[in-house]
Amino acid sequence: MAEPGERKNDLVQVRGERGGTIKLFLSGRIALDSISLYTEEIRKRLSDLKPKELIVDLTNIEYLDSSGALILLELEGRAKSQAIAFSFDNMPDEVHRIMGLINREALTTPSVKTEKKREYLLEEIGEASFAFYKDMRRILIFVGEILDALFHAVRNPRLVRWDDVLFYVKRAGVDGLPILSLLSLLMGLIIAFMSSLQLKQFGANIYVASLVGIAIIRELGPMMTAIIVAGRSGSAFAAEIGTMRVNEEVDALVTMGFDPTQFLAVPKVLAAMIVVPILTLYADVFGIVGGLLVGITGLDLTIHTYIQQTVNSVTLFDFASSLIKSVVFAALISGISCQRGLQVRGGAEAVGAAATSAVVSSIFLIIVADSAFAIMLYYVQWS
Repeated sequence: MAEPGERKNDLVQVRGERGGTIKLFLSGRIALDSISLYTEEIRKRLSDLKPKELIVDLTNIEYLDSSGALILLELEGRAKSQAIAFSFDNMPDEVHRIMGLINREALTTPSVKTEKKREYLLEEIGEASFAFYKDMRRILIFVGEILDALFHAVRNPRLVRWDDVLFYVKRAGVDGLPILSLLSLLMGLIIAFMSSLQLKQFGANIYVASLVGIAIIRELGPMMTAIIVAGRSGSAFAAEIGTMRVNEEVDALVTMGFDPTQFLAVPKVLAAMIVVPILTLYADVFGIVGGLLVGITGLDLTIHTYIQQTVNSVTLFDFASSLIKSVVFAALISGISCQRGLQVRGGAEAVGAAATSAVVSSIFLIIVADSAFAIMLYYVQWS
């Protein structure tokens, strides 16, 4: 016979009077597959009792895993938050051992860690400088590795995975033609339209062709192509290698005797150096076509006049310098992207950070390299 106030259940029994001391008897297996059942049953048993003291008897517990221990600790925390005296009674040694494995402080610590507040500006500058130094050191080491790998590829072309090179040529080149065509055409339209607003005042419509041709071929064509490749292919290179690093596929390659730089980075670098100059020429043509459309529709220029003026303004040196720039940009984009991918440590978040870092670093290096080319080519051209 159950005593007054006692409700019988296979898993949960309650003994005591409402508003007083309640003793909760748990039995059976409290594990991951039965947590929801226990949680619901305990909630039902205690919903209307409003105890001043709650005692949980664990004598008949047959099995308890970490999930079950968390449920018991959650029950304890909820009781204490409501100012209810709480205690465990008749806890078996095995249950006590499982409960001891749970870090109770960690359960009450916020999951999002706040960064330590730095008190001094010099400390922030020092930490940023040291991080920059370590990053530059890793980049220089990778530059040496990739140059050595490319040197071996030139000496032994059969060691290069040419199927992968062709695959990346298609993905970085052919697949990027639509967006590159559209942006180049619009860039030519914008430059021609904005320059015509000023040149028409002086009756110098014909020089719109010269301005568009020189601007597109010398600067905007190579730079815009490189930025698009960095956004499309550079991030993909970093994410691909980063995912392989997270999945320990790179470690497997090392175990099998393969050089990750030679196996993964060289095909991507070669593909980029092949395809980016071709894309640059393609962007130059579409940029000039964009200017031609403005010249024909808004400036009363003929197709022959516009093309002739462009040919007279642009020299072979401009085309050669544009292609040289594009090769250097391609090497920078593919190299830094592969380096960011190979240094990934962690999970999916680290892969995303590597892809972002690859794009940002590539664009930064493109602008720095273009500035150096602008100064160098000026003195080469006029020397």
